[in-house]
Amino acid sequence: MDKKERLVGTVSRGIRCPIIREGDDLAAIVTDSVIAAAESDGFELRDKDVVAITESIVARAQGNYASVQDIADDVKAKFGGDTVGVIFPILSRNRFAICLRGIAMGAKKIVLMLSYPSDEVGNELVSLDKLDEAGIDPYTDVLTLEKYRELFGVNAHPFTGVDYVAYYGDLIRECGAEAEIIFANRPQAILQYTDKVLNCDIHTRVRTKRLLKAAGAKIVYGMDEILNAPVNGSGCNEKYGLLGSNKSTEDKVKLFPRNAQPLVEEIAARLQQKTGKHIEVMVYGDGAFKDPQGKIWELADPVVSPFHTEGLKGTPNELKLKYLADNDFSNLSGEALKEAISESIRKKDSDLVGKMASEGTTPRQLTDLIGSLCDLTSGSGDKGTPVVLVQGYFDNYTN
Repeated sequence: MDKKERLVGTVSRGIRCPIIREGDDLAAIVTDSVIAAAESDGFELRDKDVVAITESIVARAQGNYASVQDIADDVKAKFGGDTVGVIFPILSRNRFAICLRGIAMGAKKIVLMLSYPSDEVGNELVSLDKLDEAGIDPYTDVLTLEKYRELFGVNAHPFTGVDYVAYYGDLIRECGAEAEIIFANRPQAILQYTDKVLNCDIHTRVRTKRLLKAAGAKIVYGMDEILNAPVNGSGCNEKYGLLGSNKSTEDKVKLFPRNAQPLVEEIAARLQQKTGKHIEVMVYGDGAFKDPQGKIWELADPVVSPFHTEGLKGTPNELKLKYLADNDFSNLSGEALKEAISESIRKKDSDLVGKMASEGTTPRQLTDLIGSLCDLTSGSGDKGTPVVLVQGYFDNYTN
């Protein structure tokens, strides 16, 4: 074996940084932290490494915050302050509950329509088995709160222990609004209660708006259209509004970062200048993966990566090694097999879409794959590594 042959493939490292505050020079902090980590741990930065920055510290450095009162004022201005149908929210204290406080403060009554058996990202209100036992069809049946309780009782979240039905109802009333809760999956069902609708779904929002408007809704806004411009001097997000926001304090949300393309370009330029290496840079939020036990799909952000450098566009273009080994070169082994596969990789087409030798490779965007890796690496707790360095991701068997 060649002593210089690399035996390690992709490596993902969490990079510790100072606590980021509003106004910090994030480009300098990220660049310096990555270089300091390399020097401290004795590894080298290489061309096509990826530096990924969690969206949270980007928004914090930008000071992109808003208060629940800002949300209330925007909702009241757009809906008139009367009855608002709030449909398809996710079940989350961190993601939606604080937004609901502001929404309720801006209306006299909230008709809250929850999707069932689970929310958009997989948080369960009732099991499919229980629906089957009760003879309920979630595609057509609209349940009142009373009917839901009669059939299914209390269903606490398996991880948090929260009964979100009661929690959201109590929260609305605490904010001074009347609350009515129903359960349905067809957007048009809300129009039996009100023609002013705020749809809170994330990835299906365009279709939901289209269906509501076609069915005669008078006023329709999505969460992406609340705080899509400053209110009372607040932060905002022109493209995503409240989508991607997180609870900051009991009275304030941190919004999804805005206008951060110049940031990723600047960090890439600084790293190039200081290391001589071409390093890709991205901002990432929730990874796009699903928990097989809780059935929760992680992606509560509108996208995994809102900003990234040019080299992270597209999808992987890879051959399936086991396909080559089991089919094209089934008669080879050892060094002969290794060389044959290496030669296939060196000569592979620039676009392998539809080719059998690429069957079984992951057909997803690079930013979704790398962002999911980074989200799992950084975690959401106290690791203190809001920057992730990924090395070797673009390597293959020949490198």
